[in-house]
Amino acid sequence: MIVRSIREKLVTVVMLTTLAALLVSIGTVIAYDLRNYHKALLGDMATQAELLGHMTSAALTFDDARLATENLALLRIRPSVRAGAIYDAKGALFASYRAPGEQQAFPVSPQTDDLRVSGDDLLLYRRVVENGELLGTVYLRAEYTLVARAVDYLSIAAGVIALAMLIAWLMTRRLGRIVTAPIVALTETAREVVSTRDYSRRAPRISDDEAGELVDSFNAMLGEIEQRTGALETSHHAIAREAEERARAQQEIMDLNERLEVRVHERTMQLELTNAELEVAMSAAKNANQAKSAFLSSMSHELRTPLNAILGFAQILTSESLPSTLPQKKEFAGHILKSGRHLLTLINEILDLAKVESGTVTLSMEPVALADMLVECRNMTEPLAQQRKIRMLFPDAPPAVVQADRTRLKQVLLNLLSNAIKYNREMGAVVCDCSVVTANRVRLSVQDTGMGLRPEQIDSLFQPFNRLGQENGSEEGTGIGLVVTRRLVELMGGEIGVSSSVGVGTVFWIELGLTQPVPSVVGEATVLALEPKAASAPRADHTLLYVEDNPANLKLVQEIVRYRPDLHLLTAPDGHLGIEMAKAHLPDVILMDLNLPCVSGADALKELRSDPRTAHIPVIALTASAMPRDVERGLASGFSRYLTKPINIDEFNEAIDTTLAFADTRQLAQKARNP
Repeated sequence: MIVRSIREKLVTVVMLTTLAALLVSIGTVIAYDLRNYHKALLGDMATQAELLGHMTSAALTFDDARLATENLALLRIRPSVRAGAIYDAKGALFASYRAPGEQQAFPVSPQTDDLRVSGDDLLLYRRVVENGELLGTVYLRAEYTLVARAVDYLSIAAGVIALAMLIAWLMTRRLGRIVTAPIVALTETAREVVSTRDYSRRAPRISDDEAGELVDSFNAMLGEIEQRTGALETSHHAIAREAEERARAQQEIMDLNERLEVRVHERTMQLELTNAELEVAMSAAKNANQAKSAFLSSMSHELRTPLNAILGFAQILTSESLPSTLPQKKEFAGHILKSGRHLLTLINEILDLAKVESGTVTLSMEPVALADMLVECRNMTEPLAQQRKIRMLFPDAPPAVVQADRTRLKQVLLNLLSNAIKYNREMGAVVCDCSVVTANRVRLSVQDTGMGLRPEQIDSLFQPFNRLGQENGSEEGTGIGLVVTRRLVELMGGEIGVSSSVGVGTVFWIELGLTQPVPSVVGEATVLALEPKAASAPRADHTLLYVEDNPANLKLVQEIVRYRPDLHLLTAPDGHLGIEMAKAHLPDVILMDLNLPCVSGADALKELRSDPRTAHIPVIALTASAMPRDVERGLASGFSRYLTKPINIDEFNEAIDTTLAFADTRQLAQKARNP
């Protein structure tokens, strides 16, 4: 049996008491914090899934996976969310999001509403229901760090307990000597008295406690009351010191609680801020969806209106049960042509609007002389003004030179001038003015004498498809031109404005930056390119080869060439046959579609250029690829001209005549060099 000293027993009791108090207090704090963290995490994930469901309902309704992906991309502000996905109503994956470095695959199909913990992950499934209809399911996977958080807390608690136990052990070792020293001294004295039988010895008086009383009783019975009083005072001091230690420990626990409360408050504020940001983002996404729906609705209406006329009159012309006279057929064909041109204008303006709004439009900024620009615009708009008996007044050759994109500036001016003519009164006037407003800014204004605009109409002037009540009028339009005009002016560093008076007229103005003129150099190549256009001498018969796989387009060109007795037309339905016919017949000019089966038009051009027999034959591209980058790419690849479908007959004939004239001039020059 192991006999422990009173000193060891005292140390053991104090250490066990301290350990029990620390375990109870720290364990209570940790359990409380982990419980609140678990509830907050579950609530936050449920709120996130609900917000994603509302934000993505429109994307699921309109099958817009791009919008759903953009909504899921907002999860990047939540580092704890590792993956998210949207499933449609059939359970198919519609859109997904992965945090950087995340590789885990998504579930094959969604589950019903569920929120559970799987290992270190928190999995959530939330159905998206709109007006009682199931649209899809939101899936979120986030890090469940409760275990890691608990481990961190236990590590901290272990360190605190170890430090507290060390301090308690040191203090007990030091203070325990005060309690045990008199008893040890009395025990040693008694042992010496027993061993030596020397009763004259006296135990040293070390303290005034019970041990001192025992020493006094052992030495003498005198002063017993005084010794008892001293023992009581010593006991009171010990109790006070113990109470002080307990108060210090309680204060430390209270400080720890306060720090934990501050951290919980900070986390709560962060969650509230995040929720507010999500609400703002959800509101913005909702507004964007509404604007998109309105735009698509308007665009559908505008596209179907001319298509209705085209298909309707075409059905009458092709129907055997609806007889019509030749004048009626001409009238119907005129309606089809007019509606087709309107549809083409609408498509081009929608493409312009899409490029401008997406920021993909490319501008070529250069010095542009306003005098030349206004002359070109006047020549292009005066025929329309003369048809409507409207006077056109232009300034006298303004010397200003602006920094702009020449093509886009002409587009802006033509749009403003054509609007001023279309929405003018009969026998009215259009006044174009140019004035310098500052040392480096010039203003171009276009004034009409139409009905004018009300203030509420001016506020809605630059909205797409908004024609300000002219939808049922006699003038055709799309309501897109002014939107594109404003964005083009802004991209060129300018400003656009409008002022109007009801019954008097409207003034549109644009301001652009002035610059110094750049002298133009006309080279030999330019002279050679212009000379064929001026050639009016009669030509001999020429051979034209048309490579086209579409029968309808082939028939159209055959009908156009039928009225050209100077041209002999050869046709080929694909690139291979076109190359062989070019080598066999050596035509004077080749019309080449780009999207051909087997061999594309660009590849066919390369093969023709690589053969010395056909390398000199000019090739004109005739294609439906009408984007500016397509035109630039085609001309750069070696096509002499680039024509786009639908065919403009005047432009088609001009391109054929110019190319043939240039080819004839080149042949004459070669004969002169090699007589």
